Amino acid sequence: MSISFDKALGIHEQALGFRAKRAEVLANNIANADTPNYKARDLDFASVLAAQNDKTTKGGFGLQTTNSKHIAAEGFGDADGDLQYRTPMQPSLDQNTVDAQIEQSNYAENSVNFQASFTLLNSKFKGLVSALRGE
Repeated sequence: MSISFDKALGIHEQALGFRAKRAEVLANNIANADTPNYKARDLDFASVLAAQNDKTTKGGFGLQTTNSKHIAAEGFGDADGDLQYRTPMQPSLDQNTVDAQIEQSNYAENSVNFQASFTLLNSKFKGLVSALRGE
């Protein structure tokens, strides 16, 4: 009898990966707070979770090119397709949409959620190890 990690870990593995990707995006926003014309980006957890749920329930699909002259389908299976632009609270003269306080609060919230996902995933692994040991 084998252990299916997908069934044992559930969505927590993908949630942890999402939180890491979102931390990257938010850190990039904070780093570009003074860059003219920079547009703040963010990931929406609900839409990514719904897409992942659809993929697991309905099965994923793959795209194949049958001819080398076909145009590549951009945005499928790529995390950049999930990135959204943030609407600024107030306009700026240099067209930068980054609000440093909002970005920092979102980063802090994301780090707490990352730690929660990591702790939950860690407890799942501890449960699997104890089951394998027969404890």
